[in-house]
Amino acid sequence: MNDISPAPIAWIGLGLIGLPMAARLVSAGRQVKAFDISRARCELAAARGIACAADAAGAISGARLVFTSLPSEAALVDAAGAMAPSMRADAILIETSTVGPDASAAVAKTLGRIAYLRAPISGSTALAEAGTLSTFVSGPRAAFDAALPALRAYTRAQTWLGEGEEARYAKLAVNLMVAVTAGMMGEALAFARKGGIAWPAMLDVIADSVVASPLVKYKLDPLRRRDFTPAATNSLVLKDLHVLVEAAERAGVPLPLASHMLGAYRSLVEGGAAEEDFFSAVKIAERAAGLGVP
Repeated sequence: MNDISPAPIAWIGLGLIGLPMAARLVSAGRQVKAFDISRARCELAAARGIACAADAAGAISGARLVFTSLPSEAALVDAAGAMAPSMRADAILIETSTVGPDASAAVAKTLGRIAYLRAPISGSTALAEAGTLSTFVSGPRAAFDAALPALRAYTRAQTWLGEGEEARYAKLAVNLMVAVTAGMMGEALAFARKGGIAWPAMLDVIADSVVASPLVKYKLDPLRRRDFTPAATNSLVLKDLHVLVEAAERAGVPLPLASHMLGAYRSLVEGGAAEEDFFSAVKIAERAAGLGVP
């Protein structure tokens, strides 16, 4: 497959991170027609130069590249089944959501001969706006090469991992580390406060330490302000951890840290914090230690 830059692009799903990703394609000079079940999201998309169709079929009509950014495995499986009969035979479905390998394999079966790239992303809404997400991709190498110019519009790094479901495992593995980092930060900060270290002082210590990963550095300023405006919500992370733990159980891999964080995020969601940023997990350790808001 050759680069197919002149062809229009379809984008299905304009959520918190899907919309800025689609907008990056527009900024790169690509024609994008999208669909989302939310009228409000379509209105936001229109303001950013993205044409919204009345339905998914209208969005994918004539498109060679069809992107999806959907909230659940069920939504992806349903969308693939609905779209497959209407997609061009030479189309490429580029799926960017976080789903498990079994659901992804079911999508591949539904698509049949249509090229299918599993292309989940890593990063925040801010990185999506800046076009500096990273993506792990698996599927036909020729399809990856053809889609690469479009992938580069919203990512800084694109790693091809193989012909099958490898990208799904990579994304879930990274998400495990992200969730555990949030829990680890909460425990470390609560422990430091019990030792008499002020909240902002300990955040400064972490910023200048060996543990200051890009994720930790990104979250330090919001933590200083106790600002839990979501880059990714607790409900979303809970969903991803469910997918991860189920996939690990089927693969025969014990993941005690993932199981612990699954319980932690379930408690946040059930406690009314479903739409807070996932780093509000720091509150769990605070409450367990009998600490109030710093």
